[in-house]
Amino acid sequence: MTGFLLPRSPVASLDAYLASETGGLGLQRAQEIGPSETIAEVDRAGLRGRGGGGFPTGRKWASIVAQPGSQRYVVCNGAEGEPGTFKDRALMRANPYQLVEGVLIAAYAVGAAGVFICLKASFEPELEAVTRAVQEMQAAGICRDCQVTIVRGPEEYLFGEEKAMLEVIEGRDPLPGLFPPYEHGLFATRPQMGWDAQASAPGRSGSQYSNPTLVNNVETLSNVPHILARGSGWFRTMGTSRSPGTMVCTVVGDVVSPGVAELDLGTPLHQVIETAGGGPAAGRSIKAVFSGVANPVVTGDQLDVPLSWEDFEAIGSGMGAGGFIVYDDTTCMVGVARLFSRFLYVESCGQCSACKLGSEAITERLELLEDGSGTEGDVDEIVSWLSRVTDANRCYLPVEERLVVESILRAFPDEVAQHLGTGSCPRPRHLPIPKLVDLLDGKAVYDERQEHKLPDWTYAK
Repeated sequence: MTGFLLPRSPVASLDAYLASETGGLGLQRAQEIGPSETIAEVDRAGLRGRGGGGFPTGRKWASIVAQPGSQRYVVCNGAEGEPGTFKDRALMRANPYQLVEGVLIAAYAVGAAGVFICLKASFEPELEAVTRAVQEMQAAGICRDCQVTIVRGPEEYLFGEEKAMLEVIEGRDPLPGLFPPYEHGLFATRPQMGWDAQASAPGRSGSQYSNPTLVNNVETLSNVPHILARGSGWFRTMGTSRSPGTMVCTVVGDVVSPGVAELDLGTPLHQVIETAGGGPAAGRSIKAVFSGVANPVVTGDQLDVPLSWEDFEAIGSGMGAGGFIVYDDTTCMVGVARLFSRFLYVESCGQCSACKLGSEAITERLELLEDGSGTEGDVDEIVSWLSRVTDANRCYLPVEERLVVESILRAFPDEVAQHLGTGSCPRPRHLPIPKLVDLLDGKAVYDERQEHKLPDWTYAK
């Protein structure tokens, strides 16, 4: 099918957006049917979060409304720091108006006192596009009942973690808190373990408040106007029964033409790789595919898996945010394990000692294995740390460390054995971490500074 989220050419003005088939109609219908029916319609559509977890969006909105609290907020997560992922930036460049409309519908549905759209400060084209969309919609009177604030955040991977994102909005570093946003949201004055109570908001006194906060990512919210304008039944004509709709996928790595494409959920992974990335180079075969650095490896014999949460779960992996990193048969999988482990190690915030110390130890021993100086004892130490790296974790990062590294050791034991005591890697090759700076016309530009990043979030050069 032809996707509805990615137009053939960018939508450059509000007038062009309102002249499109559904522009503005989603918010109009939401206001006609009211907040509770708006949430019910999103729930009937079966829309699931496109940020990685796949949680049912309507259920998430309803849980925010059900939480006690005098003020609620909506946060749009546009940080997109997952390696191999560019879909949210592609959406904001192509049509920022559908995102802003989706944000406004969410704010109306949950009764939000304010909205925050969070992007990395380095996302200059996306910031320009979203700022333009908000300003034009405000000037047209569309945003007048809801204050929209655009937040420019840091480069760190954890800025995209929802609890850490709230910290950044409040002016602090991206260090994940203990409680999820629906329990302890923005500008909360209720003291919780690990937090200091804040002063009450101007004009309020007496009881303290938790301020339940809804966090959804760019692609999730961009779907909402289309669902409201066309109906939940229309949305369910695409995808599968448990994973309805389309997904905007990124494909990078060992492919002919890295890119972004919108495909129906249920599309086989090999077709996703062909459509969005042009497939592997001639004469090469795919050895492994990773959905970012968050889920177990998908091996080359599993490429028929349909693009859906349930089918990826059935093969022991996860679909993540639809960003797929492809490696062909020239790749050293011990090197991939080291690459991903180091990324997670340096991006760990250090609040949880098992995460920081464990990811460091795992990375160091993978480095020894990769250069051929590792031993069985190093493998045993890696396995030992994988069992406890998640102890008392505040966020999902150490879970990613365990899932990715453990899956590689299990899927490619022969490659691990080939490195033991050999003094060299049998498949030497430089592997850059595929953290995307840009993706345009079949060319992926990776962040070259990432390999020089240190575990204290400074850079060696």
